[in-house]
Amino acid sequence: MALLDAVELLKHDHRMVEQLFRDYRAAASDQQRRGVVELMIRELSKHAALEELVVYPLAKEVLPGERAEIDNHLAEHLDVKRTLAELDRLHEGDERTNELMAELEREIGEHVREEEGELLSKLRESLDQQALDELGEVLEQAKHTAPTRPHPHAPNEPPALALAAPVAAIYDRLRDRLQGRPQT
Repeated sequence: MALLDAVELLKHDHRMVEQLFRDYRAAASDQQRRGVVELMIRELSKHAALEELVVYPLAKEVLPGERAEIDNHLAEHLDVKRTLAELDRLHEGDERTNELMAELEREIGEHVREEEGELLSKLRESLDQQALDELGEVLEQAKHTAPTRPHPHAPNEPPALALAAPVAAIYDRLRDRLQGRPQT
């Protein structure tokens, strides 16, 4: 049984990302800031992939009246992935980092407010606790094999996403290892 149900797990991820923004602002050096950016890229890439592969398709099934809202979340994910891809191309100390991190924080803040204010509440109302617990367990396990880098040109909905995500994840994890990036 998962320690957190699906809604709690997604909200926990949101709080972790909010903390990473605070850590970025508090960092004392370019090296520390780059370390936070690397964590942000990895965690948001995994989180977005899980929502796109598991959460949003399920939400479209159990909340058929919310398809437009879910499509809006997918569009927001694309904006976030584009910003993450730009950040991923930068090097430690690049002067564009602060601007891109501020843009990312605005994108994430709006997305989280909308998702937590509407979609996750409706999902909790539509699923029983056992389903939420099982979904939380699936999400927790899937984090270990999700892509760790943004892929803004990849499909963001099943079935194409179900085929692309594992390949992207293998590539990302190999690239991370070869570049000496932290592994998860």
